[in-house]
Amino acid sequence: MTDSPFLRACRRQSVERTPVWLMRQAGRYMPEYRAIRAKHSMLDVINTPELAAEITLQPIKTFDLDAAIIFADILPALIGMGFNLDFVPGVGPRIDNPITTTYDIDILGTPPAEETMPHTLEAIRLVSAELDSQNVPLIGFAGAPFTLASYAIEGGASKNYVKTKTLMYNEPAAWKRLMDKLVTVVSDYLIKQAKAGAAALQVFDSWAGALSAQDYVHYIQPYNRKLFSMLERADVPLISFSTRTSAYLDKVAACGGDVISVDWQLPLDVAWQAIGEKRAIQGNLDPVALLAPWRELKPRIDDVLDRASGRAGHIFNLGHGVLPDTPIDNVRRLIDYVHERTSITLTV
Repeated sequence: MTDSPFLRACRRQSVERTPVWLMRQAGRYMPEYRAIRAKHSMLDVINTPELAAEITLQPIKTFDLDAAIIFADILPALIGMGFNLDFVPGVGPRIDNPITTTYDIDILGTPPAEETMPHTLEAIRLVSAELDSQNVPLIGFAGAPFTLASYAIEGGASKNYVKTKTLMYNEPAAWKRLMDKLVTVVSDYLIKQAKAGAAALQVFDSWAGALSAQDYVHYIQPYNRKLFSMLERADVPLISFSTRTSAYLDKVAACGGDVISVDWQLPLDVAWQAIGEKRAIQGNLDPVALLAPWRELKPRIDDVLDRASGRAGHIFNLGHGVLPDTPIDNVRRLIDYVHERTSITLTV
């Protein structure tokens, strides 16, 4: 497995072709996924290891991808802490007992992942056992402390994060207690994923871009640093993902991680310069480009690859997840083209 293009790229080693995988590559754009979800709720799928494993493997069986990512969600880890979570059709994730007082933070639990997320750990064991013979690594993941805290405080998605920022500014001691608890839960969960068979781990800080650079340094960076430091015990490559953080990408990179996953706001070479060329980089095609005709899609793929210039340490991905209306043929054509073009470039 250590010879897989994906894991070699994570470590900035030479590869025979640029590895490619896509966030949300197992999802609503695939008819096989929609067929399962028509019969089962989101939480039912996550809590049924066989179904989660089947969905994880669907894109691997359909496309020539260089890595799989376990089918799960960042939010169920909050259930074990004491939150009531549901995925409401047409609305998205909702928490009906969000944090409203500092006491709500104090009573949150931090139980081990074996108790709270056994189904996902078992799904990882099932998938990794099947992928080992194919030399395809499995990526485990979890939400970053700030993103999880925001969901827990807002009760769901938010446009302005007023409740989260108000707690941060008005109750700094309580904020620290909350973030420390989340670091404990997330680090334990991710380390257990690695023990179950995940060959790499990605931390999703999807909402980090809601803050200014100053607030990021003060309210997020200390806890992300602590998290990545603890995750080094997992002894697998670590990927740091965030969006809308291009204005302070250097500060994101300073938190840790072997690979920094970037969105499409900055050209890849500019982003790579910001994080430092001694780090691997993942990205960074706009997911909407996959809905375009090939005459429009191909130049955008070429731009990403041209900016990578065949340097060691590039993992081709989107700047965020595959969108539900994405054509299957565009996904296949993207993956095959990246492999074909870089196999020629990298062997010259």
